[in-house]
Amino acid sequence: MNKKLITLLLGTTLALSACGTSKDNASKPANEGGTTTTSAGEADNIYKNKCSSCHGANLEGAFGPELKKIGSTHSKDEIEKIILEGKSGGMPAKLIQGDQAALVAKWLSEKK
Repeated sequence: MNKKLITLLLGTTLALSACGTSKDNASKPANEGGTTTTSAGEADNIYKNKCSSCHGANLEGAFGPELKKIGSTHSKDEIEKIILEGKSGGMPAKLIQGDQAALVAKWLSEKK
């Protein structure tokens, strides 16, 4: 009974946290190179709004794994694929999409 209750509560928490939105999701104007204007601060804000409930506010891990040194084991492309496609064991797909997924993946890949 307790195991079922914990699983239900964690699943509900994960689902509700995935539903959050942020005003930071507005698109930015393109620069001369045709890419979106981005910064580490934007990636950090996206992470805090979409990922921190599972991976911790300081990348320390919680329900999801620690990400403090994720860039030492995964490339930007691998991280972006996980963000877009999810991963078995609880990582839902498409919490972040498009340019924002690429931005967060680049930011996380620098964590070594």
